[in-house]
Amino acid sequence: MILDRIAARKEQEVAALTAPRRSLFQALSEPGLSVIGEIKRGSPSVGSFALDADLPGKARAYAKGGVAGISVLTDRDFFFGGEEVLCSLRPVVDLPILRKDFLIHPVQLEQSRLIGADSVLLIVALLPGERLREMVSLAEDLGMDSLVEVHDLDELHRALDADARIVGINNRDLRDFSVDLSVSERLHGEIVRLGAREGRVVVAESGVHSGADGARLRAAGLDGVLVGEALMRSQDPASFVRQLRGLE
Repeated sequence: MILDRIAARKEQEVAALTAPRRSLFQALSEPGLSVIGEIKRGSPSVGSFALDADLPGKARAYAKGGVAGISVLTDRDFFFGGEEVLCSLRPVVDLPILRKDFLIHPVQLEQSRLIGADSVLLIVALLPGERLREMVSLAEDLGMDSLVEVHDLDELHRALDADARIVGINNRDLRDFSVDLSVSERLHGEIVRLGAREGRVVVAESGVHSGADGARLRAAGLDGVLVGEALMRSQDPASFVRQLRGLE
């Protein structure tokens, strides 16, 4: 009977929607420098560069290289992404998936949970006052980790005050798109100075293009790096991931 088949299928869909999420925090807490591999088709700074890329193939290659998680751009207007991209990659890899978008309202967190995200990006600069803490708390209530992104000392202090367990340090200045890896070194040093390192993982974002960059950030004490464009352009993403991890 067709209704029985439909009901059985819907039971499977509900089970997928309510399945426990994979912990990005736990994955990033493993020894050594972890890598979050990003699926992105373009950016405001360079335009589109991977509109026709085999995204499932890229995700599998990232996993083969040993990434801790997959970041997926879902913003359409500026990063050529979409929620459907994340949905399509959910069954491809058995890894934590980070939804990377400009999330400013609780309803977007609920949507993130429903489309299969294990964790979400929260940008401190977009979340004034108590909104940041509220979003971090709601994400946790929904079973998702938050990667809380900062670029300067004021934003870092706000992230720590909001009890962010995953701190992402963006090396790119969004005002002029300049990149400086020393931003990660400096802000990580501030976390250590404040005695706020325990119970947190710290990830560098933007500007990581080589194994040497990975080694530099690993030496500075960071737990991980988030790499997008360089991995998307790589002819051998799995090997590049291993280079970043210091395994090749």
